[in-house]
Amino acid sequence: MPRRIYIFDTTLRDGEQVPGAKLNTEQKLIVAKQLEKLGVDIIEAGFPASSPGDARAVNLVAKQTKGPIVAGLARCLKNDIDILWESIKDAKRPRIHVFLAASDIHIEKKLRLDRQRALEMAITAVKYAKKYCNDVEFSPEDATRADFDYLCKVVEGTIKAGATVINIPDTVGYTIPEEFSELIRKLIGRVPNIDKAILSVHCHNDLGLAVANSIAAIRSGANQVECTINGIGERAGNAALEEIVMILKTRLENFETNIFTPEIYATSRLVSRMMNIPVQPNKAIVGSNAFAHSAGIHQDGILKDRRTYEIIRPEDVGLKKHLLVLTARSGRAAVRHRLSELGYELSDDMFEKVYQRFLAVADRKKEICAEDLKSIVEIELTKVPEVYSLLRMQVMSGNETLPLAALTLKKGDKLITDASVGNGPVDAVFRCINRITGLNATLIDFDLKAITKGTDALGEAMVKIEVNGQVFAGRAASPDVIEAAARAYLNAANRYFAISKQ
Repeated sequence: MPRRIYIFDTTLRDGEQVPGAKLNTEQKLIVAKQLEKLGVDIIEAGFPASSPGDARAVNLVAKQTKGPIVAGLARCLKNDIDILWESIKDAKRPRIHVFLAASDIHIEKKLRLDRQRALEMAITAVKYAKKYCNDVEFSPEDATRADFDYLCKVVEGTIKAGATVINIPDTVGYTIPEEFSELIRKLIGRVPNIDKAILSVHCHNDLGLAVANSIAAIRSGANQVECTINGIGERAGNAALEEIVMILKTRLENFETNIFTPEIYATSRLVSRMMNIPVQPNKAIVGSNAFAHSAGIHQDGILKDRRTYEIIRPEDVGLKKHLLVLTARSGRAAVRHRLSELGYELSDDMFEKVYQRFLAVADRKKEICAEDLKSIVEIELTKVPEVYSLLRMQVMSGNETLPLAALTLKKGDKLITDASVGNGPVDAVFRCINRITGLNATLIDFDLKAITKGTDALGEAMVKIEVNGQVFAGRAASPDVIEAAARAYLNAANRYFAISKQ
């Protein structure tokens, strides 16, 4: 009988720590609902003590998510645990997840403690959390660089204190599969009470080994794996949920998960758009090229038997072989029907916003396909209140012309027009927005891609700016790529103005 592996998704916590990927309360709930649909066992909804906003978002996820366990993260501090419990206490199945450094470099340099004091803090925190909640997870941070004998003491002590899950994190992505496999085997053999807890792993991808390390740990006895959609997370990211699940499904018949794999692609795309983090084309399982075949010999093989060059059926991860087409002549009923087919159930107000944006795009693009419509919907869902909105834009550029952009923005009832030159048309547009809004921003990332094929493809722009040390991300789409860039930059700017109340 296959051994069950529990999927602990930390997209909403560790994944959200990517600069510019912060979600608002409504967005967190949308992602959580999709994770529930995907079939994850545990949703780590956030780090409530980090901010009141995150605490509210975690609470909303806890109240409205019924299937998975809902967990939150806390340091080994009573105040953190108190705040966390208030956020998740309404969950049908709550879990408190506490962590504390286990490696000497973290204990001594970061916490300014010694091993004994750190051990006592961990045990005290688990006991305190246990008063609130029966399901308590403990993570000895940087476990793969910790002294093994001390790590065993921590694991044994926290289980004795009441921990029901012990998570072994490769916090800085330092280990390699053989080492990690041996570490898991040794812990199982050395810690006498380890059978009283679920053994979990949480791997980072600094050396590109997060998935390989996770699989090695599972094969050595771990029963829970912590991962994120698209592998997003701090620095080089986390182990990718979709890769782990499909490796187990495709190659390792002795293991099974509760994941409904046809929802993988939809979940990947939702997270990418909500967090403004593009998926690289050659990304395993969910990249745009993952099931693309261009070489003649490959195409010939696929036509004869798809198994020649495909080890996974596209349908198994939710990719479909049909094209959905709408035009400017499509009425509200047709658009709403298509949205329903794509899995979107929108309020009347949100649908009207989507429909008006659909008409604006359809007037300039002959056909609107499923990917275009998804982009329009998800951009409208992630919009913040517009302090400034774009009314008109005119751009002049050429190889012998100084690029010039003239924009009219609306702020309340006031129309503001100005112009600026730049190193190129996009730079001129961004500078003009800065002039009008008074924004002192540094552009740190700009990405532009076509949503579909063809010369009239909808262009989607993603922008990240830094203002006063904070990163703000914006996204927009338009058949005109310069307009898409302008709207994305303005979207990022409005995120800054929303918190500064300008």
